[in-house]
Amino acid sequence: MSRTLYKFINPLKNKIGLPYQFHRCLATTKNQFIPKSVSGTVPQYEKLIKNLSFVQKRILGGQPLTLAEKILYSHLWDPEKIDNIVKGETYLKLKPDRVAMQDASAQMAILQFMLSQMSSTAVPTSIHCDHLIEAFKGSDKDVATAKITNKEIFDFLRSSANRYGIEFWGPGSGIIHQVVLENYATPGELMLGTDSHTPNAGGLGMIAIGVGGADAVDAMADIPWELKAPNTLGVKLTGELNEWTSPKDVILHLVGKLTVRGGTGHIIEYFGPGIEKLSCTGMATICNMGAEVGATTSLFPFTPSMYSYLISTRRQPVAHQASLYSSYLKADVDAKYDQVIEINLSELEPHINGPFTPDLSTPLSKFSDFIKKNGWKDEIKAGLIGSCTNSSYQDMSRVVSLTTQALEKGIQPKADFFITPGSEQIRETMERDGHFEVLEKVGGHVLANACGPCIGQWKRTDIQKDEENAILTSYNRNFRNRNDGNPSTMNFLASPEIVTAMTFAGKLSFNPLTDTLIDKDGKPFKFSSPFGDELPSEGFAEGSQAQIDLLADRTADIIISPDSTRLQLLEPFPIFPGKEFDLLRVLVKVKGKCTTDHISAAGPWLKYKGHLENISNNTLIGALNAENDKVNVVRNTLTGTDDTIPNVARHYKENDVQWVVIAEHNYGEGSAREHAALQVRYLGCPIIIAKSFARIHETNLKKQGVLPLIFKNDQDYNLITGSDVISTIGVVGLKPGKNVIIRVRRGENGDYKEFDIETLHTMSEDQIEWFNKGSALNLIAHKNSGNQ
Repeated sequence: MSRTLYKFINPLKNKIGLPYQFHRCLATTKNQFIPKSVSGTVPQYEKLIKNLSFVQKRILGGQPLTLAEKILYSHLWDPEKIDNIVKGETYLKLKPDRVAMQDASAQMAILQFMLSQMSSTAVPTSIHCDHLIEAFKGSDKDVATAKITNKEIFDFLRSSANRYGIEFWGPGSGIIHQVVLENYATPGELMLGTDSHTPNAGGLGMIAIGVGGADAVDAMADIPWELKAPNTLGVKLTGELNEWTSPKDVILHLVGKLTVRGGTGHIIEYFGPGIEKLSCTGMATICNMGAEVGATTSLFPFTPSMYSYLISTRRQPVAHQASLYSSYLKADVDAKYDQVIEINLSELEPHINGPFTPDLSTPLSKFSDFIKKNGWKDEIKAGLIGSCTNSSYQDMSRVVSLTTQALEKGIQPKADFFITPGSEQIRETMERDGHFEVLEKVGGHVLANACGPCIGQWKRTDIQKDEENAILTSYNRNFRNRNDGNPSTMNFLASPEIVTAMTFAGKLSFNPLTDTLIDKDGKPFKFSSPFGDELPSEGFAEGSQAQIDLLADRTADIIISPDSTRLQLLEPFPIFPGKEFDLLRVLVKVKGKCTTDHISAAGPWLKYKGHLENISNNTLIGALNAENDKVNVVRNTLTGTDDTIPNVARHYKENDVQWVVIAEHNYGEGSAREHAALQVRYLGCPIIIAKSFARIHETNLKKQGVLPLIFKNDQDYNLITGSDVISTIGVVGLKPGKNVIIRVRRGENGDYKEFDIETLHTMSEDQIEWFNKGSALNLIAHKNSGNQ
């Protein structure tokens, strides 16, 4: 078989503090575990506080700061070059402490990092194999199958990790966010993660931000990472959660108040007396779902529960240092938030959100009427608990308290019941403490320590194609098609406790706080309130640890076959030609919500994450065309025929015709997957025009050399049709704050009319340089080659 060699010539540098040099492997070599004592790092609080002091005194005039501001400003790349910081305007150049990547996004990130010509990562970095495991036959069998079907990918990631000194967590070790919380999250530090739910680490007082792979490459390549200075939305928590209400209900309620774009441009910072009674993992759950309101990230100040969690996960040095510098790890007295929302935990009741959007929030007491009002069948087909959002020991022990009650009364679930442990540490601890024995006695199916159904990795067999049905999950996201590929599956989000209790009833109308079931003796049974330990009394089991290869040959080449359908070396995108765009076709005018799931679907497409050409065959297949109200059907204006969106895009590309997408609000919400930007760029899209963009996706577009333009007037969206031709005025000589004119031409053969639409953009000077060079990666490679 022919093969392509990717040659490395620079020596590997040790960047994670181990007392030996790493080598990389190509095939099979001996791997060793990294002890937890050295896999994590102790924050350099003195250095961070010194940086912060300079910024606070010299630039901000001594003003009190929120915790979010303190962490961000202490991580400024070169604070002496900053004159002023204006929220929503100033681009901060930051130096992250760490990068974490999951296996689906790591492929493209590594392929891009190869082009940077770096010999090793500049900051500690980890890869977590959690996305490529399909839920079907149960944990052990599914992991074994994944290792076979994804061998090419896992081998590529492992060998790349060894080459660059990256810590590697193999399939079955756990979900990235849970593993990060257990091993890497540290109060007061800054981490980038190639997944939108990276803010989960905010439960340990860390600023953890979801980004695309190109952003991760910035940190890995020792390039300043840019973030527009965010506003801070303060959420004041008072009171104390009642017995049935959980931390999940805090964020389910808040998402309903803010909507899916209400947090855009903000960091959500929690404060107030109510935080003192929340567990560390409960706070992580709340931060995890901050992604659903478009927030940059979410975080809590350092609390005793964080200290206890650090000790329990065997990170005593981090716990003690954080305790010593606790004043840095909370907001200053009199700090001002840009907006404040108050939630009384004592008055909060359980909530259920959905279907099809996470911000449709309904209190449990009103949910039965909500189901009846919409005429939905009062049936639950499956209850699924766990995932990165709710798989802590506390979550699982509270679930076990409910299943034990039902088991004692001879009651079995009326719907399929699936359990996803978040990590091998959680799974092993649950097994030791007898939790699985109880769950399996009530028919619970234990899935792999992986994302599984939450991201569409679910080989579901209990329903017919397009069958309308309802599932109840403790997940974080519930877009149409997401979990099982069925557009008629309604996913309702709730806490693990509510999911479990309602799964025993099998009815959406069941309220475990007020309603009863019938036990084995024919008597009414009502669940008592759930309870559980915040941390295991015997401590956590050891679980998995990261692997680094110690015996590999660093002179070997990473091999990617040109015949591979799953991996493909990247070619640099062409540079901006220096002239206005002319005669761009409208590929699709998107109607309504268009998430990254719509732009680059997951599920069966995950196998192509490392092959840009092949995964581009799913580009925008979930988008609803405003011209015909059909999904994935558009008019090819060159042929006059209708076809799928990817087919038309490819036909345009083959004929050297560039195209644009017209979209509504919050275009690109949801996942951090940069493929949603890479694919449109690859297929010939230089511009996307929308009413507004989701933060991560807008940045991903910029990184790949696509210009995101925003209608100055939302109503101008209505003026453009799918048959129009677009030209630009103002792209040449683009400057920050300088608007771009879109000239719309309608008609053919000289019989046409033209009109102009004004658009805005958020490009900084550096981002304009990315655009001019063709991509941010092109610029990095250009500088690393010595062409400054």
